[in-house]
Amino acid sequence: MFPLWLPTLLAILPRVRGWVHPVTAAGTHFYDSETHAPFVIRGLDYQPGGSSGFDGTRDPLSDPTLCARDIVLFQELGINTVRIYSVNPALNHDKCMTMLALAGIYVLLDVNTPLPHQHLNRYEPWTTYTPAYLEHVFGVVQQFSNYNNTLGFFAGNEVVNDGRSAQFAPVYVKKLITDIKRYIAKNSKRAIPVGYSAADDLRYRVSLARYLECEADSDSSMDGVDFYGVNSYQWCGEQTLESAGYDELIAAYANYTRPVFLSEYGCNKVLPRQFQETGALYSSEMLQSFSGGLVYEFSHESNHYGLVNINADESVRLRPDFTQLKQRYSDSIESMDTGAIPEMRSQQANAQPPRCAPSYSGLGTSLDYPKNLAKTYIDRGVKATGGYCELSSHDLKNLYKIEDENGNPWTGPAEISLVATIPADIVGSHIKERVSKNDATTLSVPLALWLLWHLLRSIA
Repeated sequence: MFPLWLPTLLAILPRVRGWVHPVTAAGTHFYDSETHAPFVIRGLDYQPGGSSGFDGTRDPLSDPTLCARDIVLFQELGINTVRIYSVNPALNHDKCMTMLALAGIYVLLDVNTPLPHQHLNRYEPWTTYTPAYLEHVFGVVQQFSNYNNTLGFFAGNEVVNDGRSAQFAPVYVKKLITDIKRYIAKNSKRAIPVGYSAADDLRYRVSLARYLECEADSDSSMDGVDFYGVNSYQWCGEQTLESAGYDELIAAYANYTRPVFLSEYGCNKVLPRQFQETGALYSSEMLQSFSGGLVYEFSHESNHYGLVNINADESVRLRPDFTQLKQRYSDSIESMDTGAIPEMRSQQANAQPPRCAPSYSGLGTSLDYPKNLAKTYIDRGVKATGGYCELSSHDLKNLYKIEDENGNPWTGPAEISLVATIPADIVGSHIKERVSKNDATTLSVPLALWLLWHLLRSIA
């Protein structure tokens, strides 16, 4: 005899929510804030249409059906992180962020876009560091601060990329980092790392990293980056750690006090790309000073770096690079030894950033800037908050055609695979959406399965 409440329970089983531990930056590496296990970035740069295709009407996280299609492929690659270059905080991102959480995938977000009033002019930053710009930046931060799988925010991407920008932009980039960190401290329920993505220009490789790392004094913990990304394309085809110059890359950041990772990598001078550097990136030698990396990029655009072709009808065809990277990531997971990464507690105690020096080689660091322009926004906050939402099982299905690299129907999964669990202290209790400092956001799939298990036991 089935209980009368069985139909009601079965009706809610397809509805799901997302649960994932926040990741924290402690010293030179990232860690799971709950288990304290090292978190090593294994991911992709993700901006279908490229920067030129962003017009603000949609972004990579605003269309749930496209998110489901791509997350299925993310899981096939075995990644744990995506980087998004441009988002519109006025759009709804709840479903896509919930899907990513269910899939165990974290998000790194750039706060800038190519649109007017939404980025810094690298040569005349004082003309773009305005109330309208700050409102956009804080809107992005506020929108994504309630998702536990928001790994961090990039305050800029290659803003310093030549001699002229090196004289004017660094001060404003550092000021923006401070403003974002102060906004998060005041308006977010948890600390979210803030960093910068740098062009790997040998002229500024060390000096810019050190300048953005430093703090003015012992009470200026808001001054420096929480992490540092490096865009590096120096390993092309068949090379070694030494011939590709990765040994020098390791040496350059060996004493850096914050997590460093490759925010873009994957030279395309040899096609199809072999991603041989992936093995080095996740070796014990590099894990001592690097925290993984992000391959550039998911979709094939005019610059010819893509892993997949996205057609006009939103169908997808995999490229040979996709297959190569999948194998490289699989091999790295099997061989990676996180024993080279120090324990979280020792990192928190020992990795203190240096005090700022009077000057840094090749950089202009004495430029004046508006001191209190961000204060009003920090004090009152920006109304643009997202949050995890309920999904149906239909939301998790891919609705678009996917072909393999030979044009045959892809035989991979047809829907997102759930990797969510649920904390023991809330099993069987009423699920509430909650995001607190270093706490977990709940996803109700495991609870429903738990209830079903007990139901089946009761009627057996």
